[in-house]
Amino acid sequence: MAISSQVPVAGLGGGRQGHLHELRDQAASFRDVVKSVHPARTQSQIPSAIAAAWESALTVPHGPVWVEIPEDVLRAETVIPQVTGVDATPHELAPRPELTALAAHWLENAARPVIIAGGGVVRSDASGKLRQLAERLNAPVVTTFGGKGAFPWNHPLSLQSWLEDRHMTDFLEDADVLLVVGSGLGELSSNYHTFFPGGRVIQIEADLGKLESNHTALGIHADARLALQALLETVGERQDPYAPARVQMVLAEVQARLAGQDLDLEQSLLASIRSALPPRSPSFWDMTVLGYWAWSAFDAGHPNTMHSAQGAGGLGYAFPAALGAAVAEPGTPVLAVSGDGGAMYSIAELATARQHDLDVTWLIVDDGGYGILREYMTDAFGRATGTELARPDFTALAESFGVPAARTTPESLAADLAKALATPGPSVLVLPAVLKMFAPTHL
Repeated sequence: MAISSQVPVAGLGGGRQGHLHELRDQAASFRDVVKSVHPARTQSQIPSAIAAAWESALTVPHGPVWVEIPEDVLRAETVIPQVTGVDATPHELAPRPELTALAAHWLENAARPVIIAGGGVVRSDASGKLRQLAERLNAPVVTTFGGKGAFPWNHPLSLQSWLEDRHMTDFLEDADVLLVVGSGLGELSSNYHTFFPGGRVIQIEADLGKLESNHTALGIHADARLALQALLETVGERQDPYAPARVQMVLAEVQARLAGQDLDLEQSLLASIRSALPPRSPSFWDMTVLGYWAWSAFDAGHPNTMHSAQGAGGLGYAFPAALGAAVAEPGTPVLAVSGDGGAMYSIAELATARQHDLDVTWLIVDDGGYGILREYMTDAFGRATGTELARPDFTALAESFGVPAARTTPESLAADLAKALATPGPSVLVLPAVLKMFAPTHL
């Protein structure tokens, strides 16, 4: 929740009346980027505005909310007593029983059911219920990039997160019943809109705007946890001894496709990071080649531990976000992964990390420029333009802030990263490496 106070604007008349006009303008502009806007126009409205904002923030679908309080309201004398408690109870978004009963019937009688688990499963703390349902149905589960950790990576029914692979897309299209939980099946979750379901689709989604927004489905507007619980109370056991074998067949096809592309370095780096990162430590991934690999190939370990900026506007996200996690969970080592281009957006935060002695290790993969753009341009036009960057000596720069820093290699990354994560306080590791992305399957 963000709270803002605004200074009077003379051009709008100043004082409270000017603020009222500005509040209306601000609220209108913020409605496209936040879940809800809560202006307080008088002092007596402040407790109610904050309570309403908390209630909105805690109610699914979760998202940022904005509280707007004019500065003259904050500064004015008042007879209102101190508010000592705010009751902000979230509303539970329960599913319609008629819909979950039909969904349970379809799933129980399906020949080839498959589950797509999105970020809504993680946000509603429903991973345990998802696992129970998948095991009861013997249904394979693939997690979206926003749903990493929603299902155990090495479970016999786990398709992991290979949504950018055509073998996986074909497998999902072949499902006669597809249960989509907490995902809108947007661009990244649909292999760039090349996925077209061949069977029935059941979609459980708390955000009404995403419900059936991309594919016709039996839409169930509900919190993922409550909807999965309703299905567990309704659906019967479904026997399918061949489901794990089908899962292994698809994963083997994915690996066979990768094997011919000389991608051992990229996969070994992810394995090194996984071995060094404590199981429940959060990791934050910037818009960088290794981050794109992590979407598909990294085992998050547990729900709500892997976070990434999924969009070009996310450059520079990883390190500041990791600092926030370190403040929220003191004593827990946190990892941030950036490329050299993305790292340049967040250099000033080294001062924050040092000043507050935050337990964040920042891994910077230095390939000399915008690596993914270089690769795209070279593939499309035979050469790249404007992708090479003038950049600092990141180790020297970090040390100038008083942050310990070192260069690492692919061979020593696991040991160097484990040491850095185990050492209290901030640290920086710089990995000089030019990485490749696996070939796309949506073109």
